[in-house]
Amino acid sequence: MEREQFALWEDRTRISLTPIAAPSILGLFGFAAATMMVGAWQANWYGTALTPLVLWPFALTFGGIAQFLAGMWSYRARDGLATAMHGMWGAFWIGWGLLFLLVAVGAYPLALAPRIGAVNQGFAFWFIALCVITGVGALAAMGKNLAMSAVLWPLAAGAGFTAAGFWAGSTWPIRVGGWLFVVSAAIAVYTAAALMLENSYGRTILPLFAFRGGQNVPGRRAGRQLEYRYGEPGVKIGQ
Repeated sequence: MEREQFALWEDRTRISLTPIAAPSILGLFGFAAATMMVGAWQANWYGTALTPLVLWPFALTFGGIAQFLAGMWSYRARDGLATAMHGMWGAFWIGWGLLFLLVAVGAYPLALAPRIGAVNQGFAFWFIALCVITGVGALAAMGKNLAMSAVLWPLAAGAGFTAAGFWAGSTWPIRVGGWLFVVSAAIAVYTAAALMLENSYGRTILPLFAFRGGQNVPGRRAGRQLEYRYGEPGVKIGQ
């Protein structure tokens, strides 16, 4: 019944109301870039204690402002998960960038700035909140596709380890958290690339492992533009 219903309209002219590109393309790339750079530093792959003073402009603009805007545009795409995750992590990176901006200009005491291996329970609470809310988002993403869920599970775990490290002043949990952040960022790059290629070619190139039958099969059309079950012909819900 549903197949016949779509077959009647698929080869005819369609109208998309307030069309919008998938905001998660920008959001995930911004998230991945900032998270990979800071995560790699946190894992002790490079840099010194002063490295955040060089990273903060990029984290603030691309990981923060650009991702936060993607979260707000996700409202237009009616994607509650993307709204919450991009909005929250974009706001975090804005806060992270502003904190180290204040340190860089001398408005915040360098002795009180977060340092790996030093106790900073106030900064640990940032990551406690991120861990809890990201974990809820990971659960929600399991009802959507495995790619987004795979981004959020290591991200939540990385935030948890980082919180424990700053809470106790221990180095090794922060290093583990950095590794998990890099893993999450790498999966985010894959997910954003899959969305961008799908948008460019009009069919699935890299699968997102969606749970709806027949979706995200390489070479197949990305999805139906008409979704009658929402009662709004021509309106695509989500990304």
